[in-house]
Amino acid sequence: MLHLASQSPRRRELLARLGVGFGIIDVEVPEQRAPGEPPGDYVRRVAREKAGAGLLEVVGVPDAVVLGADTEVVLDDEVFGKPRDAADAAAMLRRLSGRTHMVISAVSLVSAAREAQAVCISRVSFAPLDERDIAAYVASGEPMGRAGAYAIQGGAERFVQRLEGSFSGVMGLPLHETANLLHGFGIATGFAGAAGTTGGVRD
Repeated sequence: MLHLASQSPRRRELLARLGVGFGIIDVEVPEQRAPGEPPGDYVRRVAREKAGAGLLEVVGVPDAVVLGADTEVVLDDEVFGKPRDAADAAAMLRRLSGRTHMVISAVSLVSAAREAQAVCISRVSFAPLDERDIAAYVASGEPMGRAGAYAIQGGAERFVQRLEGSFSGVMGLPLHETANLLHGFGIATGFAGAAGTTGGVRD
């Protein structure tokens, strides 16, 4: 059975779009970039660690497969994590204003017998943002808990002048790459109406 090792409701929503049944495992993995660690290596490592932590939670479950993912915003080799507070969110948005940044999204799939990983890199160009735009968006609360202080599927979509890559990857789970990984593990995907989440949230 497939399990999603994530506390993100957005990843749950995206995975459900692939029409696969899955359980949920909430994992706590430190998201701390090591000194000198390249952004891409950092994102891949965290995704792998989330999947590995999830697999430990389902030891003994026959045919268990665990999916872990991580998505980060990168500008000038700096990884923009989740903002600490409203001031931090505003500062991130000022940095992204009028610039093109990368969004790196890694997906790891592990079982007791094997593991595989895929990485999706997208480029997002923001229009210049004035202070009123930034203040109003931060006041909405949407930037909190989101890498780079924005949600492309929400109010920040109007900031995006150009997107090269995967919309779902920027949201947090690149569906094309994820579907290919699942197929490699013999897990068929379909349409969202065909299946969905099963089971409850695990501690």
